[in-house]
Amino acid sequence: MRVYLDNCCYNRPFDDQNQFSVRMETEAKLHVQYLMRTGVLEYVWSDMLVVEAGDCPIIDQREKILSWRHGASVFVEITAEIERNAGLIMDLGVKTGDALHLACAAYAKCDWFFTVDRGILKKVNNIGAMRVANPLRYIEENRI
Repeated sequence: MRVYLDNCCYNRPFDDQNQFSVRMETEAKLHVQYLMRTGVLEYVWSDMLVVEAGDCPIIDQREKILSWRHGASVFVEITAEIERNAGLIMDLGVKTGDALHLACAAYAKCDWFFTVDRGILKKVNNIGAMRVANPLRYIEENRI
């Protein structure tokens, strides 16, 4: 199974963990990353992740997130086709950067696109066969 985590998902463990929902999303995301690291889940990295993670002003956080690119099975470079598909996703009310993440994941034929961005989750449930969900949903549905 192939997955894509957007930048806000990678950043979730660095957020304030005092809210129960944030802590639960962090635990689910960390479990998904465990499945990625152990090869249970194949994951995709993209130009968009490099750009967004690279913008993080906190060096340690930025390096931890960027280190995940080395284990990805697929690296997606943004092409004109991906930009066109992102435009279609933007028609759903999704912001440009988020639409590019979604288009990269769809291009890589991901089964799941994980995000903790409620704005995305309110607007998109799936793109073709790719499910768009909070990592908690994946954990709940797969009972892992």
